[in-house]
Amino acid sequence: MSDQAWEVFTTDELAKRVAGSEARLHEFIRTPALQCMVYRLRKGSRDMQAPHLEDEVYFVLEGKARLRLGGQEHRVAPGNILLVRATLEHSFFDIEEDLTLIAVFGGLTQG
Repeated sequence: MSDQAWEVFTTDELAKRVAGSEARLHEFIRTPALQCMVYRLRKGSRDMQAPHLEDEVYFVLEGKARLRLGGQEHRVAPGNILLVRATLEHSFFDIEEDLTLIAVFGGLTQG
């Protein structure tokens, strides 16, 4: 992250930041209005997130899993774009293939 007026990222570059055998998270943008991370969950792992105070958008780069949103479940795969509203309980599960996501949060709270 830097204070430049603009930056360019590639999905390949970001995926390398979270490569490995553990679940990983790498924040690559943080401004007062926006936060972006690349998030990787290994096949068979558990997603341990708690609900967020901000709306969130996930871009699925690779992998297959299911997403539980409140009481509903959805299959996710590369190319999916997922909107999760603020405070909604959600988690990825049944991770069939290593899952790599870009997560974008808007309207950050102070903290």
